[in-house]
Amino acid sequence: MYTDEEFYFMKTLKSLRLHIGIFGKTNVGKSAFLNRITNQDISIVSEIAGTTTDVVEKSMELLPVGAVVFLDTAGINDTTALGKERIEKTMKVINRTDVAVIICDYKGFDEYEIGLVKKFEELKIPFMVVVNKSDVEEISDVALEKVKSVVGENTPILKTSATSDKEIVFKFKAKLVKMLPEDFVNSPKIVGDLVSPKSTVILVIPIDKEAPKGRIILPQVQTIRDLLDSDCLSYSVKVSELAEAINNLKESPALVVTDSQAFREVSQIVPENIPLTSFSILFARLKGDLKAFAEGAKAIDELKDGDKVLILESCTHHAIEDDIGRVKIPNLLLKKTGKNLVIENYAGHDLPDISKYNLIIHCGACMTNRREVLSRILLANEKGIPITNYGMTISYCLGIMDRAMKIFDK
Repeated sequence: MYTDEEFYFMKTLKSLRLHIGIFGKTNVGKSAFLNRITNQDISIVSEIAGTTTDVVEKSMELLPVGAVVFLDTAGINDTTALGKERIEKTMKVINRTDVAVIICDYKGFDEYEIGLVKKFEELKIPFMVVVNKSDVEEISDVALEKVKSVVGENTPILKTSATSDKEIVFKFKAKLVKMLPEDFVNSPKIVGDLVSPKSTVILVIPIDKEAPKGRIILPQVQTIRDLLDSDCLSYSVKVSELAEAINNLKESPALVVTDSQAFREVSQIVPENIPLTSFSILFARLKGDLKAFAEGAKAIDELKDGDKVLILESCTHHAIEDDIGRVKIPNLLLKKTGKNLVIENYAGHDLPDISKYNLIIHCGACMTNRREVLSRILLANEKGIPITNYGMTISYCLGIMDRAMKIFDK
């Protein structure tokens, strides 16, 4: 068994992994395929339709690809009593899928697989096709040509058997590497592209009550690593030591990055000539769409009495006394607008009906991937609902968003 701290650490790391969704009809061998690729009995394999119910997740190192999360989904044609619910969960998984795998058998495609292809193309999700169960029966030329006509000539197609093909892992990896998203192959910088090599960046890191004992939270760890990789000098301090840290430097820092919750105090300490932003704003760029979040924050001034605000978190966690999403941001909104707002919180990968809200405020997304955040932004845009994030909201309510965004104008 893992301790709470070990479980927390492993869970957060999922956000850094390539999410590979496994999709297809019931009994085409999705779970058997996943078990062979991972070399573990992750999913139950059965001839009974509907064996896979909830999404099964497996994190692993898939060399040479690196860190990945496999998402094994229920059959898209599930006709069992719980089939509708299972299919809904399967379709929601698409929103956090970086790369998709459609598995069919020797019968090829029908309307179910064609529907998946249209969805992946709509969301610009790269995908491959695995024609499974070749040990039972080879797919006919006619059926294979239909598959090719649906997916196009550039989509990888792998013919295999999850139960007897000894080379299946190597074949799968070879196809996967060729279709990896560019931003996974060439990981974007968090902050290193905003400052010059050898420059100094001060990181203001309050002792976060929500972080496991003895650790700092994941975005701060990632930022430190990014600065090291970018040949920069990082100087980590608490708010109480910030002024002394600035005075101790022979030259002004190239940038100060603060925890959003300390934005007000830090902005009063850091001179105007020194660029200032927050971890949450850096991650708005890394995990989402910086421009969309900035525009969404401006909608705060348009809120009226009775308007509904959704504070959207990517993970479930135990709320502390002064929780940022449940206490601090609601208080800032009420003070900034002076309106009687209805503020609701929602946590997890699924989404509630967002059509009833006038503004959505997303968390920093440290525990989810960019694909999921972008899908949420896309959905909000389709509904005409402004969407922003924690860092943008805090800086806007404090009147310092313009200053916090100047570093990105370079």
